Amino acid sequence: MFNLSGSELIFLLLMALIILGPEKLPEAMRKFGQTYSEVRKMATGFQTELRSAMDEPMREMRSTADALRTALEGTATEVQAAVQQTTDAAKRAADGEAPSASAAPAVEPPSDPGAGSA
Repeated sequence: MFNLSGSELIFLLLMALIILGPEKLPEAMRKFGQTYSEVRKMATGFQTELRSAMDEPMREMRSTADALRTALEGTATEVQAAVQQTTDAAKRAADGEAPSASAAPAVEPPSDPGAGSA
């Protein structure tokens, strides 16, 4: 957290010894240790709360993305089939064959459930 090397730590301890004196230094170190421990506990608690608060929305976003991906894969397959049928019908028409009734079926656009509400 503080990223102190050994020599810097020794220098800080010597400065604390000079400023506080040998009588007050142990108590000051204890208080510093307790405060540091409390700050770390608070930071860990905050991280835990944040993760738990974000867990449910993230799960919902993943399920929505999966549902959208599945729907788009199905639509892509339908579009590919329609394109293939249209291409086959165009090739047959170019070759002079009579188009059959089932050669190029009409493709209906997917229904839009939100189209009626504005």
